[in-house]
Amino acid sequence: MSFDTIIRGGTVATASDTFQCDVGIAGGRIAALGADLGTAKDVVDARGKLVLPGGIDSHVHLSQPSGPGIVMADDFASGTQAAAFGGNTMVLPFAMQQKGQSLREVVKQYHAKADGQCYVDVSFHLIITDTTESVLGQELPALVNDGYTSFKVFMTYEGMALSDIEMLNVMAVARETGALVMVHAENYDAIRFLTDRLERAGKTAPHFHGTSRPIAVEREATHRAIALSEIVDVPIMIVHVSNREAMEEIRRAQQRGLKIYGETCPQYLVLTAGDMEGLNMEGAKYVCSPPPRDHASQVACWEGMQQGVFSLFSSDHCPFRYDDPQGKLTPKGRTSFRWVPNGIPGVETRLPILFSEGVGKGRISLNEFVALTATNHAKTYGLYPKKGTIAVGSDADIAIWDPEREVTISQSLMHGGADYTPYEGIAVKGWPVSTMVRGIFVVRDGELVGKVGAGTYVARERSPLAKPIAKSAWE
Repeated sequence: MSFDTIIRGGTVATASDTFQCDVGIAGGRIAALGADLGTAKDVVDARGKLVLPGGIDSHVHLSQPSGPGIVMADDFASGTQAAAFGGNTMVLPFAMQQKGQSLREVVKQYHAKADGQCYVDVSFHLIITDTTESVLGQELPALVNDGYTSFKVFMTYEGMALSDIEMLNVMAVARETGALVMVHAENYDAIRFLTDRLERAGKTAPHFHGTSRPIAVEREATHRAIALSEIVDVPIMIVHVSNREAMEEIRRAQQRGLKIYGETCPQYLVLTAGDMEGLNMEGAKYVCSPPPRDHASQVACWEGMQQGVFSLFSSDHCPFRYDDPQGKLTPKGRTSFRWVPNGIPGVETRLPILFSEGVGKGRISLNEFVALTATNHAKTYGLYPKKGTIAVGSDADIAIWDPEREVTISQSLMHGGADYTPYEGIAVKGWPVSTMVRGIFVVRDGELVGKVGAGTYVARERSPLAKPIAKSAWE
């Protein structure tokens, strides 16, 4: 058999196995795994390298409206280019509804932003902020049928936080349609109370962002989200968990047999609240929600991954420029942490940080790394086995890694639209050197060789985690 490409001599790893194997690719898919595969138009020498499923970052924000006078640093072109250089072959951004908007119109707008602008494949989650009868009764069920099979709800933020009854109604639609609900769990009223008190006391510097969002507001909201999901009898994914207390809420729910899932992020493994204490406005570079915590919380997040409480490791890439009045240094942001744009860049550094700190330091295995960064994302969001693994018939979405390459993370190495990385100066060992999407190199030997527009939109199946459950008493 003749192939388009053979990746030869590498060590292939999936979520379950590690083996020496050549990979034969034809028509954008993996056509064969084995030795002596024959000839190909392109033979890639992967001796001494790891051949892994391309990363899937299922929690990123690109080209998202962020308030008056605020502009997100990455559009789909810059964000997906950064993703490719970070060893990712697919990202799942959010199509965010604003009050009064039709969900269908929101999806149309995001497709217009993304179509022809992506280096890697994309699919959209929905963000639900306006739970009107037409949205819940007509638009949302129709969009789930069209392949938008997951949506996010917020328990905080002005204009976005849903009340308990609104969350219950959204969860009921998820139950009826087989969609998966993602939850940003922080108590909005508690944050408003603390923010008001801090500002009255003149405590407005960026590091007070963390003070306004203590662990208790995340723990309480996580507990409440789990209780609401139990009432409706529907699975949920608690996203960007930052600490032990919230993690333990998820663990207890899982031990009781509830279908509650968890996700954590790099900022909760290698950053702390102390990073927000930089001079002048430097601390604004690290403002995100939930905020980075302390060393004990880092240990807990590692434990959550090691013990399977967290099945996903995502970046929550939400980039703003720092030295920019439309970014972190917005004039209002200079008056109080309340107005500093929430979010940090991370799609390009997610995988190297976890590989180095996790696999390299013996905290997780290589196979667990693949599961946490690719396979579980595909399984969770209705993409597996088309995406997320190296198997015959799967898309040839592959990242080739040099496990010995040592890099000190620096903004000078980044490829996105932000003007800083919060991980500046962190030394890592292990780096993706080539990234292939559906059999075509986007990045090869550290150089951009793919074309913008090569990445496509992918409609998704319903999540196997969200299969319809037996009829409840309230139905």
